Order: sequence, then C-alpha cells, then structure tokens
Amino acid sequence: MFDVIIIGAGVIGSAVAREMSRYNLKTCVLEKNNDVSDGTTKANSAIIHAGYDAKPHTLKGRLNARGNAMFDKLKEELDFPFKRNGSLVICFDKNDISELEKLKVQGEMNGVPGIRILTREELLEMEPNISEGAQGALYAPTGGIICPYSFAISLAENASENGVEFKLETKVKNIEKKDGHYSVKTDKGDFEAKVVINAAGVYADEINNMVSEHKMKIIPRKGEYCLCDNTVGNLVSKTVFQLPTKLGKGVLITPTIDGNLLIGPNAEDIDDKDDLTTTKEGLDFVLEKAKLTMNPLPLGHIITSFSGLRARNVEGDFVIGEREDAKNFINAAGIESPGLSSAPAIAEMIKDIVVEKLNPENNENFNPVTKAIPRFREMSLEERKALIKTNPKYGTIICRCECVTEGEIMDAIHRPLGATTLDGVKKRTRTMMGGCQGGYCSSSILNILARELNIAKTEVKKGADNSNILIGENKENL
Repeated sequence: MFDVIIIGAGVIGSAVAREMSRYNLKTCVLEKNNDVSDGTTKANSAIIHAGYDAKPHTLKGRLNARGNAMFDKLKEELDFPFKRNGSLVICFDKNDISELEKLKVQGEMNGVPGIRILTREELLEMEPNISEGAQGALYAPTGGIICPYSFAISLAENASENGVEFKLETKVKNIEKKDGHYSVKTDKGDFEAKVVINAAGVYADEINNMVSEHKMKIIPRKGEYCLCDNTVGNLVSKTVFQLPTKLGKGVLITPTIDGNLLIGPNAEDIDDKDDLTTTKEGLDFVLEKAKLTMNPLPLGHIITSFSGLRARNVEGDFVIGEREDAKNFINAAGIESPGLSSAPAIAEMIKDIVVEKLNPENNENFNPVTKAIPRFREMSLEERKALIKTNPKYGTIICRCECVTEGEIMDAIHRPLGATTLDGVKKRTRTMMGGCQGGYCSSSILNILARELNIAKTEVKKGADNSNILIGENKENL
C-alpha cells in the first residue's frame, strides 16, 4: 500500500513527486512510457512565462507568476539550464497599443514585476532584428528560457534520490475505489494507494473519468515548430511574442537555452493524442506568420522541425484539486500553457492538499540538491583536464556538433532513472541535436547503450516501444 500514487512522469508529475519526497510518505509514480518527460514536456516552446497573459483570478493567473518566481531557487538546487532573458509582446498596429496596456494591467494584477510598455524606438534598440513594422511592445524582464525535459528529469531524479519509486512502462488500465483507498489497475499488476494524483497530460481526462461522474474532456492541441542552428541563435535576445489571439499566444521567435533559434508554434485542435507529425501546411503557416516579427527569417539554418501536444481543457483553465465525488483523488489536469511555468506552484498547491489530508511527518533526510551531468562543452580547458583525470572517457568526443563525451553518455545511462534509449541519452546530454541530427554519433551511442546496459545491439531502441534501430546483422564475425 502506497500513501500516494502519481499517474504521469512529465514535468507536473515529477514536480509533485519531489514535493511528496519532502515528507515521510510512501510515494510511487506510474508512467506508461519508458522514460520520464516523454509527453508534452519534451516538445513545447521551452518558455517560462512572466504571467501577464493569464486572466486574473483563474488558476493560471494565480500560479504562473508564483511558479516563475520559484525557478531561481530550483535552478540553484537542481542544476538545470535556465535563464531570465525577458520577453516581449509586439504589436503591428498603433491602435493595438491599448491591448498591450490591458496585458500590462493584467500582469500587474497577477503579480508580475517590472513590466512596461516600450515605444517602437525602444523596441528596435532592444531587438534591432525585429521587423520595422512593429509599433510597440510589452516588456517583461522576468520571462525566461529553459530546457523543459532537463528540468523534469532533474525533478524526477531528486524525487527518486529522496525515496520516490518510479514504475516506467506501466500503463494504467483502470482505477477502482476501495474502502478508504484506491486500487490502480495497470498492465504490470495492481497498485494500492490512499491518495491518487492525476498528472497524465493529454490522457488526464481518461484517468479522471475512471473514478468521477464529473467527466472531463481534454482536446490535444498540436503545435509545430522549426528549430535553427546555433549560428543564428543570437538574432534575438528576448523571447518575442506577437499580440495574442483566441487560439493562443501566437507564433514566437526565441533563443533557446542551448543557443539555437526556435520559431513556432501554430495551434491545431486534433483528435489523436499520439499525433506528433509535422505538415508542410503547418510549418508554412508558422514561417509565414513569423515573418511579421522578423523578415527575412534564417530559413537556410533550419536543422529540424517537430511538434508537441498541449492538454487543452474545454473549460479553459487548469483543473487542480480533489473531485467532490472521489475523495482523495486529486487532479492536475488541463495543464496547457503556462503549465511549464506554473509547474512548481502547481506541485506546491497539490502538496498542501495532500499534507492536509494525510498529515505526514517531514522527511528529515530530504536533500533538495541534485547535480547535473558535467557539461563538457561549457567547461574551460583546465576544467576539462580535471574532469578527464577523474575518468578518461570524458576525453572521448562522441557527438561533435554538441561536443558531448563518452563519459557524459555513460553518466546519463547510470544516473537514477538513467537513459535506456537513444532519445533518453539525447534528452540528458544534447547528443544528436546539432547540425547533423545524429548522422555522425547515433551509431556510437547505440554501441555505448548496448555495452553499458549489457544488452544486444538489436535491443537498443530510439525511444518508444517498437523503435528498435537494428533488426539483425547482415555480415557475421565482423
């Protein structure tokens, strides 16, 4: 019997798991995929929003600015990449300056510090590569950029180190109410818990509907992106939004935390919760809209495109809290944008609910600190020499584009909740994210995975089930 079961190991589930580990609670996370941060968390705009966009008095409005303010301490404790680069919302019509003023007032009501309106001249001085058609902007200095999966992985690792159990490749099939607890039925057996927390992303409605008569509907909203190489990552220094519409915050242009340039997304409501395809129509739309912000765009520097799904709740706000007809079943559902920015505050809110219900003692051994994998590419020559002395494998470059070493890959594999696939190594080290997109290094990474996990090369997967890279050998004894 667990005290708490969390369904979903994305950024919300992992943040909640870390909060639970502060207490003497027997906690388990169930995740249907073979790695943490494998759903919405791994494919989004990687933005920490300042908090001016959400309507005041909504959960989004309450939790965004609060969550934003928590990232500096979290970065210090968990050692993930994060930078407050500031954000801009630009308009292209002088008549829309009044809309920026409304956003400013809204942000101030939500507790966003330092926001102000920029004139056209101030905007172009701050971002000289912005289109001259821009007429003004709202500037929020607390906006930031992050690596979302690095953040989620660091949360999960810290939770694991503090006693939380993670059951990967464990899909929830049903949940039954028992006397005073729940029985969570999975494809790996049954798990019993006093409290169940639903953090299942685009599948949160299905989990909710297993136990509650208050039905929920989550609509996947797909967003497509183009990613440019790091030679053009400095074309803008701030995250640049266009004035929002009913469909969202519009197409943005932003530097990434790793020095690339990201353009996107569009917004398309779809039915398939696993559809991560990109389309010519979608990407053409993204690039055409982005030209309003910057023209010409660095189209020759695009190295890849991708899409992600947002868990849009038809009611329009986060759904957080206990269901009235399902005691001790707690939702963290409909967590679309600004969900990543709000994640620490959402976890804090759910922690307060659980503590009130179970009244647990503090975990006196809780350690909030987790150190990241050494980042060889960011080190000085002297730091690199010192690292190589600890393990010569740090002296072997595997990924040339991103300057990632064999030692870093081995570290990624052997950490708590370590990588077991090429995508798992990629998320933890940035291998295969450079200009060649894995053309040079993927075969070497496959060999390292097989060696370190003591499995056959044909068992190594790219990511999800049935994504094996190799099916056999066409030459023997080589």
